[in-house]
Amino acid sequence: MTSIPPEMKERYEEARRLIESSKDIKIYSHTDCDGISSGAILTGILKKIGRQLGKDFDIEIVNLDVLENVPIEHELTIFSDLGSGQPVDKNANKDSKILILDHHPPLREIDYCDTVDYDYLEINPIFYGIDGSQEVCGGGLCYLLAKEFGFTDLSWLGILAAIGDIQNGKTGKLEGLNRTILKDAEDEGLVNIINNDLSLYGRQTRPLFVALSYFSDVNLEITNDQNRALDLLKRLGINTRNPVNDTSIRSCDLSQQDKFKLIKELINMITREIPSRYAIHAPKLVMGESYEFANEEKYTFLRDASEFSTAMNACVRNGRPEVALKLLDLTIKRNEILSENSVSIDIESDRAVVLDELEEISKAHRFYLAQNIKKIGESDSIVQMKNLQYFDGEGIRSNVVGTIAGMVLSQGDWRKPIIAFTQVSEENDDLKISLRCSKLLAYDGVHFGKIIRKVSQSLGGNGGGHDVACGAYIRKDQKEEFFNMMNNELEGKLVLD
Repeated sequence: MTSIPPEMKERYEEARRLIESSKDIKIYSHTDCDGISSGAILTGILKKIGRQLGKDFDIEIVNLDVLENVPIEHELTIFSDLGSGQPVDKNANKDSKILILDHHPPLREIDYCDTVDYDYLEINPIFYGIDGSQEVCGGGLCYLLAKEFGFTDLSWLGILAAIGDIQNGKTGKLEGLNRTILKDAEDEGLVNIINNDLSLYGRQTRPLFVALSYFSDVNLEITNDQNRALDLLKRLGINTRNPVNDTSIRSCDLSQQDKFKLIKELINMITREIPSRYAIHAPKLVMGESYEFANEEKYTFLRDASEFSTAMNACVRNGRPEVALKLLDLTIKRNEILSENSVSIDIESDRAVVLDELEEISKAHRFYLAQNIKKIGESDSIVQMKNLQYFDGEGIRSNVVGTIAGMVLSQGDWRKPIIAFTQVSEENDDLKISLRCSKLLAYDGVHFGKIIRKVSQSLGGNGGGHDVACGAYIRKDQKEEFFNMMNNELEGKLVLD
């Protein structure tokens, strides 16, 4: 089990002192599941120590561009899941207190705090040789601060953040400090670990044959074909109906025997379709750990960490982060009450209202995605280059273009990354670039986040992200140059035959 390095632990102790001594606090957190979870943990800490939202502290969920000139007007300003890569202390003065909890590559050195005349504390795992892309995320760092206060009941939010940040993407399970957080969540009775599970999205809410049809890391005969997926299950002798409730069987319903039977067949199907160089990685595409929130009802999106994280992202992508924060806040309170073997009718009622609101947001989100995916498919707009493929996402909101790129990967060539671009906003005609790819390419050692950062920065833009999901911002007139540079940068790195 990975433990916090002593020097990092000292910074957490200092962070606790900073918070306890401050009466006016502002939190800035990022616009994704990791950022929302980070914000929920920090507000959870503050409420547990008696601070009131709106009186003693406030929280704002922001895009990175806001941080270019962020005001430092409060006694203590906290940045979670962002801040390390931005000049957030630009407007600081000698009375300022700044706390950064971020896992992204830092602009400043670890001893930067010694060079300024105000309180500046940055906790970033990279300073201690810890991989911020797969060992701990923003929410994990915030949870470790909560643990400093003794609030281990917030550990489940660190897991939600990690899954939302794809921290398990490389190996199919959480590792490093994430594993330590997972142990805390398991000990608290808040998270169940399902070992050697079938790695399909929608394990609680999608019929198994539907979940199989969405498999897109490699184009198989079942990809985008529910009938063939259903035939596959019948051929393997796997019951397609749940005998207990007479509904379509879900992934979470499978016996270990049926699970292994299906995993073995999927590995065989994948191996037949991929170059031999990738064959060693095939099992990781279909098998890994899954994480369930123990207090949530089965067959709801709240039960599965991956599905829960998608709902949090849907709120943010649709400009409703307050709904996500409200749900997480109520769930924290609900877990506290359940731990005492009690139930609060008021909290259950309030949560039901928020869940209804979230369902409306999710419906609109799914409709928007489906509309645009259909449009891309019908227009045959995916352009092929030797080492990549791309499409013009004109009209698609910049905060969902990456999601759509990942969902149309199956319409293109899985052996190459797919890149989408769209205008940042009506006020800003720069381009938002989003890249998605099959996990096989990352397993083979290609880190697209590093590549897209290098190319975008050489053009005066900025970018970065994960190995399989990343993005960049460039000027509109640099589009062709960007794609040519990316294509050249990928030469010899992919297996295209």
